[in-house]
Amino acid sequence: MKHGAIAILPLAAGAAVYGFAFGLLAAQVGFPWWGVALMSSIVHAGSSQIVAVEQFAGTSAVVGAAFAGAALNLRYIGIVASLSDILSGLSLRMKLLAIHITGDENWALTMAERAKNPAVGASFLIGSGLVMISVWTVSTTLGAVAGSTLPNLEQFGLGFAFTAAFIAMARGLWRGPANLVPWIISFAVTIGVVTLGAPKAYAIVAGAICGLAVSHLVRSKKKVVL
Repeated sequence: MKHGAIAILPLAAGAAVYGFAFGLLAAQVGFPWWGVALMSSIVHAGSSQIVAVEQFAGTSAVVGAAFAGAALNLRYIGIVASLSDILSGLSLRMKLLAIHITGDENWALTMAERAKNPAVGASFLIGSGLVMISVWTVSTTLGAVAGSTLPNLEQFGLGFAFTAAFIAMARGLWRGPANLVPWIISFAVTIGVVTLGAPKAYAIVAGAICGLAVSHLVRSKKKVVL
């Protein structure tokens, strides 16, 4: 656990930056600091939280926000499935804890370290995950506290922080050229649906579904060629 906690620190520092930005803007659209803290610790999914805050700020569409958040987090089905060997020896309580604190950063780091050393397992994942959820919760809460006392941040151009946070998370999810075509299709469909006037939450869902479909086709084609 100590090894995982130390190894994740550089990634945690990056998460703290856009976590603070998220907290600032969440406060600006009316979220109380304690609401941000609860969301970060209980939901613990940066992309879903950003979409939820944007939806609540614009239309208060709870169903749309939940639907879009679920689409953004479909990747966690595969992430958790890939941890089956690592979590196999844990009790149900510890499995649930490990799954809750697993995010893109500590999952990727755990899998990379495990590829070098098969002895790396659940303790590393949990240690790094505890650091990430702590840093994320504290940074978003501090941002919310600061945002509630500052003037409108839009006049300083900080409204772009939501977009910047997504770019930072997308960079961490990039796995090479194989992602290029599905990502382009996903972006194009999302922009197209928004242009047609549909709610942003449903545009995200449409883009995610099309991106997944294209990704499946690309992988199937590669298997046929091989």
